[in-house]
Amino acid sequence: MAAWAEGRISEVLEVTRDLMRAHATVEGEEISAVGFPSMLGPLSVGDRVVLNVTGLELGLGTGGDGFILWNLDGDGAPGPGEGHIIKLRYTPWQTEVAAAEAPESPHHEALSQLETVSGMPVIVCGLHSQVAGAVAGVREAAPDSRIGYLMTDGAALPLAWSRLVASLRSAGLIDVSCTSGHAFGGDLESINVYSGLAALRAAGAADVVVAAMGPGVVGSATRLGFSGMEVGELLDAAGALGGHAVACLRMSFSDPRPRHQGVSHHSLTALRLATARRATIAVPLLPEEPERLVQTSLAEAGLGERHELAFADGRPGLELLRRKQIEVTSMGRTLDETPELWVAAAAAGRVATRWL
Repeated sequence: MAAWAEGRISEVLEVTRDLMRAHATVEGEEISAVGFPSMLGPLSVGDRVVLNVTGLELGLGTGGDGFILWNLDGDGAPGPGEGHIIKLRYTPWQTEVAAAEAPESPHHEALSQLETVSGMPVIVCGLHSQVAGAVAGVREAAPDSRIGYLMTDGAALPLAWSRLVASLRSAGLIDVSCTSGHAFGGDLESINVYSGLAALRAAGAADVVVAAMGPGVVGSATRLGFSGMEVGELLDAAGALGGHAVACLRMSFSDPRPRHQGVSHHSLTALRLATARRATIAVPLLPEEPERLVQTSLAEAGLGERHELAFADGRPGLELLRRKQIEVTSMGRTLDETPELWVAAAAAGRVATRWL
């Protein structure tokens, strides 16, 4: 069960429209505290707050903060918004959004009968951090394209939690975002990934979309128990809507865990078991020995027969990330320590531009 604590705000570090970061003192110990203004209202030094400290109690790297549930001394959350679609339904934190497809939305008419994304390329990543490489690969190969990001509810639910998306927006690598399912906080909101892709195309005028969960991938060291299985469902959704589905491979040559060395079993399993439709797998150009390892993994999984393999150079996209000074990490490893992860993502971005 969740762990709760009462504390007092000792320092406010950052306040934006979507996110508040602070320090709170809980039983004499200072902890990192995070809140969302749309749910809490304003926050000030000295305010007594109730926090969810489950991540801290478990010693988690992801979610290792105290999340502010309620400000006991504040004015409370702002009033209801314009929308009536509820996300986080039937939890104490359920919140209303103006979904793009809802009857009260200005986009409702355009989306009411829409069942296609009209050939739009959709790049699907199993890790949030790979979004950076994917959008850089697109931008480098097609500088004038309009790039959308579809965030699923497979991990973090508030888009504001992603510092990466904020930096990619500032750098001009993402033009429009949509949060689908129970994820919230995008430029557009959608009820599911199908309507999210359609909304990005019709309402967001996206030329290409990168679809991936937010920060906080979950794994269990079992064959099926990981959040990246949604990759298969996302690829199928893109294909069903008449888009070009491009899979980004998760790969590493520095991860000590055997199941993630070379092409991760997360990619291999999702592409082998969770896809009903044929998709395109982007394969990055690599030095001879790593390339042999990747090719062997794909062949042993039978993916060359089930899907189309498309080879591309991801290095130009990687260099664009460096020039834009985008800081990315995965499992604590940086761009310099695990470049192949983002080379693979940038290769997927480059492959997707073949249909622009």
